[in-house]
Amino acid sequence: MLSRVAERLFWSARYLERVENTARLVSVYDDLLFDLPRNVQVSWYNLIEINSGVELFEQRYKVKDERNVVKFLLADDSNPSSMLSSIKMVRENIRTSRDVVPKEIWELINELDIYARHNIKQGINRSERHDFLTTVISGCQTIIGLLAGAMSRDAGWQFLIMGRYIERADMNTRILDAALSLMLQAENEESVQLGQVVWSKVLKSQSAYLDYRRTVRTSINGAKTVSFLLRDPYFPRSLKYCLEQIREAANKLPRAGIIAANIDKLNARYYEITSSEDLDQEFHEYLNDIQLDIIDISFKITENWFQFRQGDAT
Repeated sequence: MLSRVAERLFWSARYLERVENTARLVSVYDDLLFDLPRNVQVSWYNLIEINSGVELFEQRYKVKDERNVVKFLLADDSNPSSMLSSIKMVRENIRTSRDVVPKEIWELINELDIYARHNIKQGINRSERHDFLTTVISGCQTIIGLLAGAMSRDAGWQFLIMGRYIERADMNTRILDAALSLMLQAENEESVQLGQVVWSKVLKSQSAYLDYRRTVRTSINGAKTVSFLLRDPYFPRSLKYCLEQIREAANKLPRAGIIAANIDKLNARYYEITSSEDLDQEFHEYLNDIQLDIIDISFKITENWFQFRQGDAT
């Protein structure tokens, strides 16, 4: 496989996962507004901070309100990580790689692109946001399902897997960071009320609610939720599961040692979580370090397989 084709597949999977995860992130914040006590305030601007978009956002908007944040995350062309920008990049990468993916994928990504662009105002306006985001998430899952059911497990598939789980691991930590930011900003008397709602919403945003109940077999709290989403070896959106999928995919390709070494480095970071009191500013810094390690793994994948002379094979 040519390295440029491998790179397109890797990034098409990353961008597709980013579309779904951005929709999930906005959706969970939207749900919080309906379930939190009235005396607890939610800052939408947290989503800009955890997605490292502060500088770009402040160049474009003066008001840090819900509408501007949602518009920036879902629709802003100047934001390369916005949902519409990401769909555009999925479409472009698939367009130039149609000979190595099932032909129906091109039709599905076009349908998703048309739906998202034509109905984006539903996502920005709160009244119809839930239906819009649910449809986008379903569209992403349909594409992923077709790839899983109709694509050979060759080198191209391994690059898709690595792209998907790199992006998923990154967003896993950002969703946890968003919840943590809310909890750290809360007053002491608010934290109990807030925690009961926030951690439940975090699990639901990752489609993890029932799996958590079956696995942990206890009431939902911050410490248990964070431990589950970081360390459960079987849940497909946990950080541990994502890293193992990246390792397995890399091991089926040449020169995989550097990727395994970086995953081992990340796994060596361990933060003891015995109670919700451990989810403090120090834990926030721990999540930042994990995000930097994930970025480094992505860089190593690029360096290892994509930075070749034109015509070289992976």
